[in-house]
Amino acid sequence: MSKTLMVAQREFMENMRTKTFWIGVLVAPVGIVVFYAVMFLLANTADVRKYSVVDRSQSTELGEGWLSTEVFERAKAGVLEERVKEFVNEKIDKTFAEETSSRELIDSDREGFVSELVSTLVGFASDQIGVADLLKMVADSRKAATPEDLEIVAAWEQALTADMNAWSEFGEAIVQKAIELQNDGQISRDFELVDLPEDEEPLEALNRMVQSGEIFAYFVIEDDPLTEEHGSRYVSNNLTDFKLKNWFTGHATSVIRDQHIARLEREKNLSQEDLNDLRAQFKFIGKQVSDTGEEDDVETADTTRNFAPLVFVYLLWISVFIGAQMLLTNTVEEKSNRIIEVLLSSVSPSQLMHGKIYGIALTGLTVMGSWAAFLIAGIKLAPMVLPPEGASDIAELGLDAIVADPVFLVSFFVYFLSGYFFYAAVLVAIGSVCNSLKEAQNLMQPVMFALFVPLATMIPITNDPNGTVARIVTYIPLYTPFAMMNRAAGPAPVWEYFASSAVILVSLWIAFRGAAKVFRVGVLMTGKPPRIREILRWMRAPVK
Repeated sequence: MSKTLMVAQREFMENMRTKTFWIGVLVAPVGIVVFYAVMFLLANTADVRKYSVVDRSQSTELGEGWLSTEVFERAKAGVLEERVKEFVNEKIDKTFAEETSSRELIDSDREGFVSELVSTLVGFASDQIGVADLLKMVADSRKAATPEDLEIVAAWEQALTADMNAWSEFGEAIVQKAIELQNDGQISRDFELVDLPEDEEPLEALNRMVQSGEIFAYFVIEDDPLTEEHGSRYVSNNLTDFKLKNWFTGHATSVIRDQHIARLEREKNLSQEDLNDLRAQFKFIGKQVSDTGEEDDVETADTTRNFAPLVFVYLLWISVFIGAQMLLTNTVEEKSNRIIEVLLSSVSPSQLMHGKIYGIALTGLTVMGSWAAFLIAGIKLAPMVLPPEGASDIAELGLDAIVADPVFLVSFFVYFLSGYFFYAAVLVAIGSVCNSLKEAQNLMQPVMFALFVPLATMIPITNDPNGTVARIVTYIPLYTPFAMMNRAAGPAPVWEYFASSAVILVSLWIAFRGAAKVFRVGVLMTGKPPRIREILRWMRAPVK
């Protein structure tokens, strides 16, 4: 075995034998899981925002305060639909837990079925519509929506006769729940309307309540909100949370739009077809060009795959940074402890430098392999611990296919090694001329600034993987591995893979040659760190 490989084996085994190394490997994935779990749990922990409305809007047809009244009615309908949908999904899983013909029907057309059922319930709950009539309406609608899928149509035709007891109990339960929620009249889950004080001037009282924190904000709607310059306003001392403002504004915009349409209907004698045209939204159906050169549907997994390089680049950045930082720390510590002097009695400086770089590279690959194993296990286990909706979302994203994609795996492996080797050569040279970690940290700052550039260009390159920015960054040796990893979903033209590989190989040769020259002299130096002029003079010397 060559002396370089012996040094690499020593570096690798020293890390593998320590408990702290394996604790560090475990802490990262566990920490990520805990981080996102806490973030998810805290996402909806904001206090309920209390607010008031001063509504001066007037209309001959709608009366005083018509705008806020319409806003609250629409908000109430949205909350009702949301709550009914949650109940329907829960009831489906309980009522049709076993694999029956009805369960197969629901699973094959679940999203469309639930949406249609909920909208029907919300529209007819107050009319006490019968369960059989309800299901018949939904069945007819779903058959009309999916005429090309004969299996779903056939399943819907059998739905009213198969598992009749289960369907009857299910239908009665959700009808009663819809009526209960409708009578509840909840306007919002996140915001609470506070009545205006009766014994004070409204605006003065509201200003005092905002200032004291009794309410979060208040709205003032002027008498003619249908005009462009109506002067309505939103008053709050919180200048960072816009959820309440956006929620109320969204509903108010919808109401105002409908009022303008109603006015046009009166003035222009518009037909129902004209009204439908005014309310119509123009939509594009997302398509992509397949490998065969034909149009193909865009699935959620396809979109996820295009954003997957963002995650891989971030992991690549962390991997390169951790590996290079580990090498720098190791070099400085061994130099300050005089261990390097003992090692140099048996190997040459070049062999020692290369061995240390290769050994830490193996350590980095071990860390990456461990994290990949945790990631794959997490994706496989997630459907078992998540609710059905979450499990179906995971499956729809196609994460398992992305993790197992050879394009991403091979790219990550190759670009990790090339990125690590380049920055490792730079940092091992820095470590060799430093006598303490403090000195090394000062010299490492320019390298750190350089390493932040790949993070800043992640989004622009992902949005346009074959654009000008992506191509410019690709041919800057400091960033070539990160840029090419980021362009993996593009993908880049084949010739660019060869061109970027040439850039990487040439830059690695230059980096290793320069690092070897600095390491040969600097590793045995003590005292005051050398100046830049001295380091440049060392780099002109031959390598032994």
